[in-house]
Amino acid sequence: MTTTETTTATAPAKAKPRHAVGTRRTLTEQELAATGLRDRWYPILPSHMLANGTMQKVTRLGIDWLLFRDATGRVRMLEDRCPHRSAPLSAGQHLGDRVACRYHGVQVDGTGTVVSVPGMPGCALEGRQATPSLEVVEAADAIFAFVPLTEDSVPTPFELPERLQHEENSAFLNYVEWAGPWRFYMDNVLDPMHGAFLHRDSHSMSGGDVTARFRIRETDRGFFFEKTDQRGKNFDWVEFVRGAMDHVDLEIPYGDEAGPGGPFGIVGMSVPIDADNVAVFHWRTRKVDGWEREVWRFLFRTSLEEKHFGVLEQDRAVLEILAGDADADEHLYQHDLGVSRIRRMYKADAKAQAKVLAGEA
Repeated sequence: MTTTETTTATAPAKAKPRHAVGTRRTLTEQELAATGLRDRWYPILPSHMLANGTMQKVTRLGIDWLLFRDATGRVRMLEDRCPHRSAPLSAGQHLGDRVACRYHGVQVDGTGTVVSVPGMPGCALEGRQATPSLEVVEAADAIFAFVPLTEDSVPTPFELPERLQHEENSAFLNYVEWAGPWRFYMDNVLDPMHGAFLHRDSHSMSGGDVTARFRIRETDRGFFFEKTDQRGKNFDWVEFVRGAMDHVDLEIPYGDEAGPGGPFGIVGMSVPIDADNVAVFHWRTRKVDGWEREVWRFLFRTSLEEKHFGVLEQDRAVLEILAGDADADEHLYQHDLGVSRIRRMYKADAKAQAKVLAGEA
């Protein structure tokens, strides 16, 4: 007689929940969506705001961080929290290649390693990499950092947006901080139609029709959201790029009074400060060289920069008065395809990262 044995497959054990780097808790999908997605590069601060020999406290993605330049001028970025008793390192002393906590003198270097405990030399804390330290790159007049989801996240290769890679593109960086959720910034730039209304009285977006049809055009690095019936008249298209860092690329037409160089290019990025505030970076560029480059840079500094800041202020004035849940009850139409698309992408990202932290992926 043959006996058949049956076995019941056992589901794999659920992994232990994990903390996001720089936090002491497992972030939910809603918290990630509110304070920022991890495992990507973000611009953190303009380079000129961190002089040699100085330290700067910043809040990014809801976490307090400390930026400082070590003895070689290299930028370091640590969680602003001493591993001993959690006092802010930013309240301490810059010692060249390390920072000394003001509370008990514990010294932490740029890698987050405790190099000295003056109160108890030789204790187990010395030599431990006990403070989160981020991978940092300085480029395009800005300090960038890879913000990991978990402690074993591996930084992706750093690569600047294409428009900032080429020397023939002369660029100026503009940095502002706005009140309001970070996601409102991306909604705004993926809505080209607002240029024909909100910016109608600006120096560069007074032309073109106030009606249009749009389409999404896929690329191997993201997508274009563009007008199908107008080009080169106003804010007529924007490309969302998912590269080393999420950013938008767009062009605004310029008249002859703006000097040589053709259209005015913009690379835009944002980084959440916390759930209610955002830091916004714009690089304004033109493809020029020789004497035309000098003319463009002179005109920008003396005339165009102020005008462009005025356009940004129009965006800020509207975004800062939106309700915090303004995107929760809307009636969207065809012009909002780009907005809908980016929201779906970011919601999927937040859900996937929350599963990793919860031990479900």
